[in-house]
Amino acid sequence: MSASAGRPVRRRASRAAGPAGTGTSTASPDAAGSVALAPPPTVKVRPVRPAGPPPRRPANRRLVALVSMLTLVVVAAALATGAALLLSSQRDAQAEQARDQRFVDTARQLVVNMFSYTQDNIDDSVDRFVNSTSGPLRDMLSQDNNVENLKAIFRDTNASSEAVINGAALEEIDEVTNNAAVLVSVRVTVTDMEGTNKPSQPYRLRVIVHEDDAGHMTGYDLKYPDGGN
Repeated sequence: MSASAGRPVRRRASRAAGPAGTGTSTASPDAAGSVALAPPPTVKVRPVRPAGPPPRRPANRRLVALVSMLTLVVVAAALATGAALLLSSQRDAQAEQARDQRFVDTARQLVVNMFSYTQDNIDDSVDRFVNSTSGPLRDMLSQDNNVENLKAIFRDTNASSEAVINGAALEEIDEVTNNAAVLVSVRVTVTDMEGTNKPSQPYRLRVIVHEDDAGHMTGYDLKYPDGGN
């Protein structure tokens, strides 16, 4: 009997290649005594983000609402301002047209007063004409007893006179002096005491109308345009 017959056979330990660790070995012997190596650990790969702009941040709803409200306020204010300016412009245009018409109407009435009278109302007719004048025209009538002389001339005719305006147009306005030139076309018909109408006479006059600080208009001067009557 050999000396090794009673001794247990010692098996040599083996380990997987690589550094020794303190944890549980991943190598395990198989039935034949060889060591099997554990598979390498699975590596998780992160998905690659596609190239492009970063994702948009969600809009601030309160800020968007505030900006929208402010925009509406600005637009409404602009519309209101435009409407107010348009209304003011229309009022100014209407006031200007009304003023122009007053110049024309004053000139028309002056000419009617100057040429219209009857034997029964000569004094009233002449006084009405004189009272509607100012400036150089009033000065001329006030000199040398011209008002009374005019009344006497009308009485001597033993007739009546009627003036019909054919047309009147505003020629120009001097905003410095507040004087306007108005062209007036008139036809005058004189009727004698027997009721016979003499041939009517046409006249064309340039009437200068003055507007004072209170807006009152009067006949400032009378001129006959080139070409006469």
